[in-house]
Amino acid sequence: MTTQLAIVLALLAASIAMFVMNRPRMDAVGLIMLTLLPLTGIITPSEALAGFSDANIVLLGALFVIGESLVRTGVAQGIGDWLIRTAGQSPTRLLVLLMAAVAGLGAFMSSTGVVAIFIPIALRIGQSTGTAPSRLMMPLSVAALISGMMTLVATAPNLVVNSELVRQGFAGFDFFSFTPFGLPVLVLGIAYMVFARRWLPAGGGAGGGPERPSMADWIERYGLAGREHRLRVTDRSPFVGKTLGELDLRTVTGAHLVAIERQRGYATDVIAPTKKTTFQAGDVLLIDFSMPRIAAETLHREYALEPLPLTGAYFSDRSQEIGMAEVMVGADSELAGKTVLEADVRDRYGLSVIGLRRGQAAVPGRPRDESLRIGDTLLVAGPWKAIERLRGDQSDLLVLNLPAEVAEVLPVRGRALQALLCLLLMVGLMVSGIVPNVLAALIACLLLGAFGCIDLDSAYRSIHWKSLILIVGMLPFSIALQKTGGVELAADGLMALTAGAGPYGVLAALFAITAMLGLFISNTATAVLMAPVALAMADELGASPYPFAMIVALAASTAFMTPISSPVNTLVVAPGNYAFGDFVKVGVPFSLVVLVVSVLLVPLLLPL
Repeated sequence: MTTQLAIVLALLAASIAMFVMNRPRMDAVGLIMLTLLPLTGIITPSEALAGFSDANIVLLGALFVIGESLVRTGVAQGIGDWLIRTAGQSPTRLLVLLMAAVAGLGAFMSSTGVVAIFIPIALRIGQSTGTAPSRLMMPLSVAALISGMMTLVATAPNLVVNSELVRQGFAGFDFFSFTPFGLPVLVLGIAYMVFARRWLPAGGGAGGGPERPSMADWIERYGLAGREHRLRVTDRSPFVGKTLGELDLRTVTGAHLVAIERQRGYATDVIAPTKKTTFQAGDVLLIDFSMPRIAAETLHREYALEPLPLTGAYFSDRSQEIGMAEVMVGADSELAGKTVLEADVRDRYGLSVIGLRRGQAAVPGRPRDESLRIGDTLLVAGPWKAIERLRGDQSDLLVLNLPAEVAEVLPVRGRALQALLCLLLMVGLMVSGIVPNVLAALIACLLLGAFGCIDLDSAYRSIHWKSLILIVGMLPFSIALQKTGGVELAADGLMALTAGAGPYGVLAALFAITAMLGLFISNTATAVLMAPVALAMADELGASPYPFAMIVALAASTAFMTPISSPVNTLVVAPGNYAFGDFVKVGVPFSLVVLVVSVLLVPLLLPL
C-alpha cells in the first residue's frame, strides 16, 4: 500500500465515521472532503470540482423541480385522493395500493420527495381507516426505496453508477434498463410487507405538536351552517354593471359577500370583492346570509340570482379557493372601538368577517354590528391569497390560526394535465434517445415554467441541495482511489475472497458488501465508492461491465436495514414512532430476499 493510498483511505474512513455520527451533517462532510483531497496533491482542484459539471448532477436537480411541479399542480394529491377512495376499509388493499402508488410515482421523481408527499397522505388515510401510522410508514419507505430500482432517473445511485459507466467509456443504461429487476422486487416487497406488518409496533406515531382545527370545527364552533349561499348573476339581474359599493348589499339585504367566482376562458378566478368591484353576468357569488331562508329566497327572486348547489357546509367544498383564518385584534390596533362594519375589513384585506369570539364563547348573531375590543378573535373568510397577504401585514389583525385544509391547498390549480404531459414528454425523449437525458429533463422544466406549473423561486427551493453537494463531494474519492490503485486493490481483494465461487458468487459478494456499506453511509455515497470497484472486477474477469454495475445500483437501493441508510428511512422514523431495531427486524430479511432475486435475475437479463 502506497502512502498516497493510505491518505485516501484515512480520509475515507474519517468521512464514514462522520456519516455514522452525523456530525457534521452529510453535505458538510462532502464539502470537507472536496477541499481536503486536492490539498493532498493526489487529485487536482479541477478533478475535485468535476462533479459540478457532471450531467447527472444537473439531471438530478431537474428531477427535483419536476417532482415539485407534480405536487404544486395536484397530480400527487390526486393520487392520494384516489388511494383513499379505492382502498376503502381493507388494510391489505390499502397497503398494496399505497406501495404501488409510491413506487409508481417514485420511478419518475426523487424517492425522498415522494415520501415527503405521501407521509401526510398516509397519516390522513390512517385517521380515516383507524390504521396505526406505524403500520403504514415502513411500507411507505420500502416502496420508495424499491422505486429506485424501477427507472434510470428514480434515484441518485442509479445516476452515479450510470455516470461511472460513461466515464469509463461504456454506453450508459437505458431509461427502463432497471424495470425488469424493479418490478419483481416490488411484487415481492408488497407481499412481504403484507406479512411483515405484524412485526411493526401498533402504536401511533409522533404527534408533532397540536393538530390544527378543520373548517368543519370552525363551522360548528361559530354556528355557520346554513348561512352559505352560492348564487349566479343572470343577465336579467340589476346587479350587472353595478359596483358592490353602489349596491351596498350588507345594509340593504343583510347579505355578506365572501368571494366572487368569475369565468375567464377555461379557468375560474376567485375574486376578493371590494366596493369598486363591478358585477358581470355569469358571476357566481358566495354569500354569507344569516337572515331566515325565506328572506334569502326573496333575494333570489328580486335580484334575478340563480341558486347553485353547494356540496360542503359553508363553502368547505371550495377549500382550494376559499379559506378561513382566526385573527386577533392587536393591542395597538386602530380597529379597536369600531364595529365590524366600520372597520371595513373586506376593503382593507379582501376578507369577510363571518364570526366573532370573546374568550371561549362565540358571539351569537351577526358580527357586523359588534364593536371590536382588544383581544377579540375574528373568523375571516376569503381567497387564500388574501389570507396570505394578511399574514405578512399584521399591524392591526394578528393571524392566530389557520385550518388543517391549508396544507392541502395547491399553489397551481387546474394545470395537472400540463404537468403530466411534460412528464410524459420527458420520459418519451429519454426512452427514444433523441436527446440526452439531461436535456430531456431541462426541456420538461422549461415547459413546466412556460405553462405556469412552477416558477423560478419554487424551482430553486425544490432542489435538494444537500443531496447534490453530498454526491459532488464524494465523487473525487472515486478518482483518487483509481489514481492511487485503491480500486484495483479492492477488486483484487474481492476476487481473492470469491475465488472459485463463479460469477454468481462474485455478484452476491459485491451485492452484500455494497448493502453492508450502506448500513453506515448513505446509499448515494455507497454507489460512488462501489461503482468503480465493480467495473474493475468485471475487467479482471473479462466480463461485461453491465451486470456488475447493475448489481451495485440494486444493492445501493437495498437500504432497508437502518434508519440512516437513506433519507427515505429517516423521514418515516418520527411519524411511524420507530426504533432502530424495527428497521433491522423488517429490513434484514427482505434485503436477503432482494439479494437472491438480484443475483439470479441480473446475469440472466444482462449476460456476463
